[in-house]
Formats: sequence, structure tokens, C-alpha cells
Amino acid sequence: MIKINLLPVRAAKKKETAVQQISIFCVSLLLVAVVVVSLYVVKRMQIASAQTDITAANEKIGALKKRIGKLEELKTLKDQVKKKLDVLAQLRKNKTGPAERLATLSDITPEQLWLTSYTENGADIKLSGIAYTEELIASFMRSLEASRDFMGVELVVSEQMELGGTKLKKFELTCKLKSAATPQPAAAPKK
Repeated sequence: MIKINLLPVRAAKKKETAVQQISIFCVSLLLVAVVVVSLYVVKRMQIASAQTDITAANEKIGALKKRIGKLEELKTLKDQVKKKLDVLAQLRKNKTGPAERLATLSDITPEQLWLTSYTENGADIKLSGIAYTEELIASFMRSLEASRDFMGVELVVSEQMELGGTKLKKFELTCKLKSAATPQPAAAPKK
């Protein structure tokens, strides 16, 4: 009977199987390395893209902050101007006082009549002056009564005096201030 030694064939098969397993392991390892490297490259590209987006967004935020700063500055300027305009409007609305009344007196005082004193005590006003004639005093009183600032004009004293050889009339008047609440007559609507 013939004996066949199968040990070298089995060893060769084992060797071939081991080589196959090692090559499959190396190919698998190479395949895993390729997948890992490709994932790494993709993630790096995503990170770079996100960083450029973040940089662009930060630049936009900086530009918007500058605009917001300018807007806030404009708002504060607007508020300051509005406050100033409100103060001016209030001053114009309440524009009463001795300066305006003295301007009115200056406008309505006839020539050859001189005011020597003006005293204001609340709503009561006392005027003193000198005129050439009593007609000038009466004209001045009518002008005072017709003005928008004064009412209730009364002659307290009128006496003759001599000054430098000229006969003059010395007078004292009292009147009251018209209150700001007194309604002015409205103009009739035109048809």
C-alpha cells in the first residue's frame, strides 16, 4: 500500500490561508485608513468653511455695531434737539413778561409823551410820565386799552408842571395785565 504524506499540503494550505488572512487584514486596514483620512479631510474642509463664515459674520457684526452706534448717537442727538425745541416752544408759548410789555409800550407811546416810571406788581401796573397835552395822554390811554397786554386803564393823577419854561402835563396811570387765559376774539371765517 502506498502511503501519501499530506502534511506538506496541509502546511501549504495553512500557509496559504494565513497569507490570505494577512492580506485581507492589510486591505481592511488600508481601507479603514482611507476612510478615516477622507473623513478627516472632509471635516477639515467643513471647519475651514465654518471659520470663513464666522469671520464674515463677525465682520458684518462689526459693521452693524458701527451703524448701531451711529444710530444711537443720532437718537441721542434727536432727543436733545427735541428737548431743546420743546423748551423753545414752551418759552414762546409763555412769552410774557416785562420785556414784551415794554416793547408794546414803546410801540404805542406817541411822540411828545415820555414815560418816567413803570412799576409792575403781579397783574397791577402803574405808569408815570410827562406829555405836552392832555390829548396825548388820552390817546396813549386808548392805545393801552386797545393793546393785547393791558386792560382797565385809569388816570390817577394829571397835573400841570413847568420844566425849563415849558408847561407840561404830569400823569399817573394804573392798569391791569390781561391774563394769558383771556380768549382773543376769533376772526370770522371767510366765505
